[in-house]
Amino acid sequence: MFKRLGLYLQHDLPLPEAIRLVQYAELRGFESVWQSERILARDAFVALTAFAATTTRIKLGTAVIDAWTRNAGLLATTLLTLDDLAPDRIICGIGAWTDREAARVGIDRQRPLLAMRELAVALRTLLSGKPYSRHGEFVNLNNAALEMLAERREARRIPIVFAGTAPKTLALAGEIADGVLLNYLVTPGLSAAAVEELRKGAHTAGRTVEFIDRPQLIACAVHRNRARAFDDARRFVAGACLSQPTLMHANGVSTYLLDEIARIDRESGFDSAYVLVPDEILISVTACGTPDDARRKVADYLDAGATSPVLVPLCEDVRLMIDVFTDPFLV
Repeated sequence: MFKRLGLYLQHDLPLPEAIRLVQYAELRGFESVWQSERILARDAFVALTAFAATTTRIKLGTAVIDAWTRNAGLLATTLLTLDDLAPDRIICGIGAWTDREAARVGIDRQRPLLAMRELAVALRTLLSGKPYSRHGEFVNLNNAALEMLAERREARRIPIVFAGTAPKTLALAGEIADGVLLNYLVTPGLSAAAVEELRKGAHTAGRTVEFIDRPQLIACAVHRNRARAFDDARRFVAGACLSQPTLMHANGVSTYLLDEIARIDRESGFDSAYVLVPDEILISVTACGTPDDARRKVADYLDAGATSPVLVPLCEDVRLMIDVFTDPFLV
């Protein structure tokens, strides 16, 4: 079975229910839970605090916070506080947003790679317990130092993980990050290509990719009834065809099909449009179907270079999905 497993939670579950799922995932042996932070939807750190207070072992990651809206000193303080609550269990996932997301809250998304670099360097220095000064384009600190508890005046082991699909983002992760959170709704082939970009960045910095963690987000719809699982996956993939056509085109989805899904959605609604997504596309970019189908697909991503699967539940019964990947005899 799978040695390392992660669970990715979006903002669609009430927080008390999300807490119970995280507790169940921990009970079943999951290594990590990653809380998404969608702009104007759910704050990742509030959710992670709730998870930290109600669990004892599972690692807790942001998936992902942006590089603009939180001051570097404040963010370091937040991470320090979370680490006091759940020592050595926090992972800081940082992303670059999209222009559309940033515009909604008045952020001028300029030079995202520099923003991520400046933030990562500042966080790593502050969390090491050292004072830090920087007068950069995005980080401005004047001999700032975290005020740690007297009983824990020590460097904090909080991995910094980048998220992104662009080659330059992956190269930057290879250069300075502890890991990269590989994107979901991609084929294993695209994940393998992402790992190669990561490898190039690592080589530039005199590092090897083997020392950079590579958790892979994997959209997962599992049900004993294959048709039911495919329907859950089809709705999700159709939504991506409408909202992320560039990504889906990179996965081999034809321009004609993307245009047709968009046309039917405009004219007749989503319930008429989503059924146009063929099974072969679902199979190529998600782990969907029966328990055995889903396990085999997840293994394909590990073969492509991912170090651990982080499951993004598309199905209603998330506990069944958790059981499928922790019980090899469940069919």
